[in-house]
Amino acid sequence: MTEDYAAPARPLVAAMSDAAAREPGRAVSFQGAPGANSYVAVGEAFPEALPLPCFSFDDAIDAVKSGQADCAMIPIENSLHGRVADIHFLLPESGLVITGEHFLPIRHALMGPGTRDQVREAMSHPQALGQCRHWLKAHGIRPLAYPDTAGAAAVVAERDDPSLAALAPPAAAALYGLNLLASDIADAEHNTTRFVVLARGGRPPVGDGPWMTTFIFEVRNVPAALYKAMGGFATNGVNMTKLESYQHRASFAATEFYCDVEGKPGDPAFDRAMEELGFHSKWVRVLGTYRQARTRG
Repeated sequence: MTEDYAAPARPLVAAMSDAAAREPGRAVSFQGAPGANSYVAVGEAFPEALPLPCFSFDDAIDAVKSGQADCAMIPIENSLHGRVADIHFLLPESGLVITGEHFLPIRHALMGPGTRDQVREAMSHPQALGQCRHWLKAHGIRPLAYPDTAGAAAVVAERDDPSLAALAPPAAAALYGLNLLASDIADAEHNTTRFVVLARGGRPPVGDGPWMTTFIFEVRNVPAALYKAMGGFATNGVNMTKLESYQHRASFAATEFYCDVEGKPGDPAFDRAMEELGFHSKWVRVLGTYRQARTRG
């Protein structure tokens, strides 16, 4: 809903929402206000799409489930600050599948209504604040968390306080009438966020790859269960690029895992590895098979 956003963002959100409502087949939902990194990622991955702003990740996913959008663009991990969205919580109950990925180099800018030497606080998404924490500390600027980078820029424009600035993509400054006070201020040059594309139905992996398959699983509660479950990938030469553990329930007795591996169903080595995983697991759920946007290794 447009009321969730600061006043300067509402006309942009309303205009984009109206355009998406007229052509939902072209709409791609994202979390944040116009100008956010997710908005930039949509423009890069789907140049002909109609971006649909959503205030939360749940809203962006619900837009796809309800048919308001063809797919969603969700950030899941950052090279500097780790996990962004808890996709292993958001995706399994949604009924959506991962159909693609996109990598976006992140370049934060400091923006506000005044001058750089007036800034005492910077508002942004916790990820952005974490990615710039050394720069902020070096300049004596206190971080303030907000759910979205460009949304923070809209709040700063609304408050019109020279001591308050936002960390957001550079283009957000023009969108919300702010001064660009500093550019390219991340703490490392490699700062990159990985996004996944979520849709209502997967597409069969046909043609050239390389392919990536994402799945979640829970091992049996026996000694060395994870070691045995992962053994099939090693013996079959299937490259695993990501393995994360998480607790889904309050018992703390059963650990679940999120995993990315190279390959697709139908590849003999991949199928053998997944068969062995299933033997040592309580359950396995594939979240999607999709072309790699960037070759691993």
